[in-house]
Amino acid sequence: MIASHPVFERLRIFAPGPTPVPEAVLGMLARSPLHHRTTEFIAILERTLENLKFLFQTKEPAYLLSASGTGAMEATIVNLFSPHDEVLVVNGGKFGERWVKIAQAFQLKVHVIDVKWGDAVDPSAIETLLKSNPKIRAVLFQASETSTGVYHPVKEIAAIVHQNSDALVVVDAITALGVCPLPMDAWGLDAVISGSQKALMLPPGLAFLSLSSKARSQRKNAIPRFYYNLEAEDKALKSGETAWTPAVGLIMALDIVLARLKEAGLDSVFAHHAKLAKATRLGVEALGLELFAKKSPSDALTAIHVPASIPEGKKIISYLRDRFGITVAGGQDQFKGKMVRIAHLGYFDELDMLTMLSAFEMTLSHLGHRCELGSGVRAAQMSFMKDAARV
Repeated sequence: MIASHPVFERLRIFAPGPTPVPEAVLGMLARSPLHHRTTEFIAILERTLENLKFLFQTKEPAYLLSASGTGAMEATIVNLFSPHDEVLVVNGGKFGERWVKIAQAFQLKVHVIDVKWGDAVDPSAIETLLKSNPKIRAVLFQASETSTGVYHPVKEIAAIVHQNSDALVVVDAITALGVCPLPMDAWGLDAVISGSQKALMLPPGLAFLSLSSKARSQRKNAIPRFYYNLEAEDKALKSGETAWTPAVGLIMALDIVLARLKEAGLDSVFAHHAKLAKATRLGVEALGLELFAKKSPSDALTAIHVPASIPEGKKIISYLRDRFGITVAGGQDQFKGKMVRIAHLGYFDELDMLTMLSAFEMTLSHLGHRCELGSGVRAAQMSFMKDAARV
């Protein structure tokens, strides 16, 4: 195998988190951080929290937590519920399973709708379970299930929940916020969660959470908590501060990202991700490969079945890494070695996806999959050209 010399090799990441970081953001991260109790940082914090409302499309306040997205998931559970409260979880992948585990860890009674990996949940199944279990206090699910590349129908789920119960609508939008429309207020979403290392183009370390007024009014104190105590955050924010030492450098960088997203406009941001996702899916299918999420694919990433012509799917990932310096994600649990996941959320453009597809074609061909070199790239190119012609 002849790889690029280390002097010339450029590492490229196409995994659905962490994702690439823009140069302007890297420049901010290279600066010495401000002290978190100074007027300079407080001004940045206030501006960032206000711009997060723009991203969440809400009038409600947002919380910044120094944690991964899982921290915001846990914060949601420990602040909104008590032991033995009943919740409904849509389990259609590794991260739906995480909702189950977190809720059970804090002794909630969990009703689970198991969804076949690769499928989106049918909202009618949620309706049936809500009607037969009127004590359910919340429905927890992913907007974009990162382990499968599936988008669950958030708007339809929220409508079903509100029509049939008083339960809260709790959405893990870790790979959906900033990728596709999720208007929190307009759709009646009660808790929306995300993380910094996805569409927000930052390193890991920040989690975001916004709660509706309904959710905030139902907060409970029965589960012991300290670091994830949102009442402590509320008290600190009255003085323009955070309860604990925040990830100062990341927040300073987030300030840049949010300003750029606001300048672009959310409609343009969503259209950009949809364009990259469509072209990538067409490119993959042109290579004779099967999408893992056939009916409801997420615009955050494309999940692909490893073809039967390549018995050891992990070789695709290792060859991309060793030959081209490209990192993609594989399958999880029962789909280890059977799936490849290519990201297109955040700091990617058309040429990035064409580069990825080109390397993917060469990798497949090297490993024995019969495909015409250039066919996937051409399909994506044609998709991009058609989209450009519509503008």
